Amino acid sequence: MKIAVVGAGVVGIACAHELSQDGHEVTVFERRSTVAEEASFASGALIAPGWSAPWNPAAQKVGWPWSTATDGLQLARLPRGKEWSWLWQWRQAHQGPQHAVQEQIHRLMRYSQERLQAITDRHQLEHDRSHGMLVLLRTERDASLAQATLQQLRDLGLPAKHITADEARALEPALSTETALHGAIELGGEAVANCREFAVLLRSQAQQSGCRFEFNTIVSRVDTLTPGFQLELVRTASHPNHHDEAAQQPQRFDAVVICAGAASAGLLGSMGLKVPLQTVRGHSLSAAVREPMDAPQSAVFDARLGVSIARLGQRVRVAGGQEWGRGSNTPSKTGLRRLYRALSDWFPGAVRLGGPAGNVQEWCGEQATTPDGAPLIGPSRVPGLWLNLGHGPCGWSVACGSARLLADQISARAPALSLVQCSPQRYGI
Repeated sequence: MKIAVVGAGVVGIACAHELSQDGHEVTVFERRSTVAEEASFASGALIAPGWSAPWNPAAQKVGWPWSTATDGLQLARLPRGKEWSWLWQWRQAHQGPQHAVQEQIHRLMRYSQERLQAITDRHQLEHDRSHGMLVLLRTERDASLAQATLQQLRDLGLPAKHITADEARALEPALSTETALHGAIELGGEAVANCREFAVLLRSQAQQSGCRFEFNTIVSRVDTLTPGFQLELVRTASHPNHHDEAAQQPQRFDAVVICAGAASAGLLGSMGLKVPLQTVRGHSLSAAVREPMDAPQSAVFDARLGVSIARLGQRVRVAGGQEWGRGSNTPSKTGLRRLYRALSDWFPGAVRLGGPAGNVQEWCGEQATTPDGAPLIGPSRVPGLWLNLGHGPCGWSVACGSARLLADQISARAPALSLVQCSPQRYGI
């Protein structure tokens, strides 16, 4: 089939690669000038199944603009109009147990982890990655709250076990002895990988399989035809391979895959599909390692702060936080303070923060999120229109797996996993 993929973040690139490998004629449309320029640019590096589990119940709360709380979904402003409905749905979905949704996400993460490894081995890709991750539990109460989640992971057959503080420090010798540590949850397998680096490498593999990329191109409209679709395009910069007049011509496809993150809602809305997406901003900071002995070996996740600290080659990536309603692309001071606090608590002196050798990248990115926290993966109610979006902070963690599962469905093969909890049909899309 002739298939259009809208969006060249890591999810779109993974979809393009899988579809091209299956023999389809694929074209990727991206409004930026290259791949992984938005939510995939400097997101958290974690791919270990279980890291996104509700280790801290406070993370499921809503922090209002006037509140001094730093846990949960932080509101940068008061909601307006229909935004109240989305927040109410989010709160309802996170009030009680989410076992079915969490089970689906954990299984999808494990499958994605396996798929990432298979792609890396097949194409002999060289990118920053490491094994092993610790969920750090500061107090006995934190450990007690984590037990239900730990049991759920064990029931799913995921490699997770509780270890003592001494055992945790043996695995991560650079953990500060000044910060209280009651114990940790050890998550095995490959746990860290460089999202943007992988996306750039996978783009090359997709191109070798015949995939075409149209950068600086906005898909302004998708019209249904009989059969197929017509995409109306807007160029945001001159294309060396196209005459301006020809570049504006609509293009026809047999199927369309929407992977455009936060921009997907507007595009699908013009087709009569109301997608319950809201933008939640995540933050990160990246800095060069000052002294390897003071830096993490792989990755840790602070269960109380909801912040990850991961080693990516000669750099350290600190990421976390969920901020809703912020209009600026500039990272918030509150969001960054949380990251600097976690880094200072666990690995003081690990990175160069100042001076002539200091080079800290502070970043925030939009994460398209659904009310129940599960992505939308699969066919929409418009025949031939497929979705792979709404991953929230887990986009990188599920990218390779969701792409393979979607490609199998498009090719009318039985996918390796059931995606009932991630089906667009649950929202009538």
